[in-house]
Amino acid sequence: MKPDTAGKIKYGSWGLIGGAIIAMIVGFGWGGWSTASTSKEMTDEAVLASQSAICVAQFMKAPDHKDRLKEFEGITQWDRDDFIEKGGWNIMPGQEKAEYGVAQACSDGLALLVSK
Repeated sequence: MKPDTAGKIKYGSWGLIGGAIIAMIVGFGWGGWSTASTSKEMTDEAVLASQSAICVAQFMKAPDHKDRLKEFEGITQWDRDDFIEKGGWNIMPGQEKAEYGVAQACSDGLALLVSK
């Protein structure tokens, strides 16, 4: 192999490696790329947000929601999750049991309604 060809291969290889590294830095940093674990985490957060919104809607749909909201306001923050679970508002339509964290997120949503 000619020395001229060997130099082209050497610098071409380093350029390829450097370009790949720069592409990954730009892609993950500013391009919106994400790993599988990050995507799963974002999906789980979105599902929890939608389920908590459904929970709040189910709570507010009850005929006695004004009385229940006053009762909710009088309960300590630590017992509000149990209040939501006992009422069954954290169970989504078509599910047998509630997902983890829905009662807490629903409690946070209802607390925003109470504070207004």
